[in-house]
Amino acid sequence: KELPTVLLIHQINRHEGAWTILPLMRDFSVNYGRNSSWIFFCEEDTRIQVVKLLETLRRFDKSKEWFLGKALYDEESTIIHHYAFAENPTVFKFPDFAAGWALSIPLINKLAKKLKSEPLKSDFTIDLKHEIALYIWQKGEGPHLTPVPEFCTEDVNSYKIDHCATTFSNFLPLCGEPVNKEDVFVAVKTCRKFHGDRIPVVKQTWEREAALIEYYSDYTDISIPTIDLGIPNTDRGHCGKTFAILERFLNHTSPRTPWLVVVDDDTLISIFRLRKLLSCYDPNEPVFLGERYGYGLGTGGYSYITGGGGMVFSRIAVQKLLASKCRCYSMDAPDDMVLGMCFSGLGIPITHSPLFHQARPMDYPKDYLSHQIPVSFHKHWNIDPVKVYFTWLAPNTEESHNGKNVGYNREDL
Repeated sequence: KELPTVLLIHQINRHEGAWTILPLMRDFSVNYGRNSSWIFFCEEDTRIQVVKLLETLRRFDKSKEWFLGKALYDEESTIIHHYAFAENPTVFKFPDFAAGWALSIPLINKLAKKLKSEPLKSDFTIDLKHEIALYIWQKGEGPHLTPVPEFCTEDVNSYKIDHCATTFSNFLPLCGEPVNKEDVFVAVKTCRKFHGDRIPVVKQTWEREAALIEYYSDYTDISIPTIDLGIPNTDRGHCGKTFAILERFLNHTSPRTPWLVVVDDDTLISIFRLRKLLSCYDPNEPVFLGERYGYGLGTGGYSYITGGGGMVFSRIAVQKLLASKCRCYSMDAPDDMVLGMCFSGLGIPITHSPLFHQARPMDYPKDYLSHQIPVSFHKHWNIDPVKVYFTWLAPNTEESHNGKNVGYNREDL
């Protein structure tokens, strides 16, 4: 057989929302609808045994509508899926992109036709794999995901991979030496009402990993210490506070500090792992990195980095942003969305990493997290955040804490 055609979605740049895949269905249908049988999607680190993949796909009748993948499901209903299937979330299956997933051409053609007559209505793109599965399912009228055991996320060195058409590299990207501790400045957004419960968690967990860290609040507390930026706390968004942090980073830190990380006071983050990840990015380019969401992408919207998992900026990106006239439309506007809008207007792309998480570990399928080395989680609801940090994010799973050896079982969480 001929070699497969390989498409890189970031190069299909006429669509701001190309990464959400559904807007590309018409292109796929027009360009490949006659001469291909399948479109197979995967991530950059997915490894494919092409012969095995072709053998696997041949088991399915290519003239029918197929949606194939490694099935994930929620064990309990979760906010990131808008509490879908709340009575029994395990019934709805969605694909693990890392293992790869496939659509037959008849299904591609059907989706393209539907999208032509009914453009996407969804305002937000939050968890793409779940939202694509929901769209294809069409409230029960379309195909369900068919689980395919040959689509795997086993590491390439695993003893289990003999039957696998795909494998996944289960390691943190490292493109050179980790960046120095002193190259990362961390800004923690907080407010007076959370000084007593959230800040002690930061100090017990990841603060020690940060060489340069400041806490920004609406009240000066020298015991932490916090810095009052003169911006009152707001309940909705924190646009005014975040832009004040960006100004302060540019004007009051060493110009030799190339990276800024902005986190919430209930973000749990591994600065140790982030420094490894940042070895893959050029601080001399405008970089805006984190977990990517989308707003209005079916109708000319924009992508943005969701704030809770942490937002990472190169100094150049902050300079370009503040040199522009793009600012908050109100002090309590959602800072992450305004930043997305601004960078989109400047032509600076959003850089996505699935290792940043807007929610807690239990809000994701265990199988999905099992092939990740996460950089962050967010929220302290109904969890022990110190336990979560030492289980998921500490430099070693067995971490010395208060003179004791602490090791937790991820299954408990």
